[in-house]
Amino acid sequence: MAANTINIGADIGALGAAAALVIHHIPVSALMVIFTIGILALEIAVSYRRYAKVLKWLTVSLLAYPITAFLVPEPWATILRATFVPHIQFSATFFYVITAVIGTTITPYMFFWQASQEVEENQGRAAKRSLRDLRTDNAIGMFFSQAVAWFIIITAATVLHAAHITTINTAADAARALEPLVKTFPHSGEIAQGLFALGIVSLGMLAIPVMAGSTSYALSEAQGKKEGLDLKPRQGRYFYGVIAASMVIGLCLNFIGVSPIRALIFAAVFNGVAAVPLIWIIDRIAADPRAMGEARSGWLSRTVLALTFIGMAGSVVAMAVSYVKG
Repeated sequence: MAANTINIGADIGALGAAAALVIHHIPVSALMVIFTIGILALEIAVSYRRYAKVLKWLTVSLLAYPITAFLVPEPWATILRATFVPHIQFSATFFYVITAVIGTTITPYMFFWQASQEVEENQGRAAKRSLRDLRTDNAIGMFFSQAVAWFIIITAATVLHAAHITTINTAADAARALEPLVKTFPHSGEIAQGLFALGIVSLGMLAIPVMAGSTSYALSEAQGKKEGLDLKPRQGRYFYGVIAASMVIGLCLNFIGVSPIRALIFAAVFNGVAAVPLIWIIDRIAADPRAMGEARSGWLSRTVLALTFIGMAGSVVAMAVSYVKG
């Protein structure tokens, strides 16, 4: 809940700042409040079936980042080499950022959201989705999410870092900094800034309800309360109360001087650390025939999970050791 709330606050701040690049006459603080109220109202008032369709269409905004990357002349040979032969520095800062990158791609809140979402998707269906369908769905989703993350890293490295722009206080700063650096064709800088800002706004509107919902699913299950986005507000007072509290607390973080970018990185590191024991627990449950029956994990799934656990745990340990030595 702590990691999600910090992340929600950072995303609300990013939404307001990015929207202000396009909407010039409304203060950032007012935009943050408007977005918070709007997202909260949609999550509570709209049925799950309708809301899921809205969220699915928002994922199209992910294309903003590959398009932005292709607007910039990129050293593709260097990029491909660095992708498969990474440069590793044995320093506290390096492992802190690597843990953050891992924590923002293999994120604990998705463990809860995805499992609970599948339950909601299958409720009332005459034909349940098979495990093969779920695995295919996961594989496609993971491929595209990692591809987008790759393009975001490319854009940040080849445009911002190459121009020595390394101090970014808000997500809007990153979008604004792109404009004077992209000169592929007339007005390409403005287009790149607009696309990047659009991606921030759309993905924020996608991520905030997911994070708030996953927090509520986890706490509601732990407390034995009714859960689900198909519940009416009166039926799910606790469930929707947690969602509202997460968003309101996240919004308030922006008014007490918390840096959105620092908050995002800290939350990502927090998630990277928290994911390690959760992955171990999930592996134990998924491989237990008493819990899973014939659906228990096979050798391939367990091998991938083991490698993921080792890699993430290694990053966390390296970060801790680096800080102790430093």
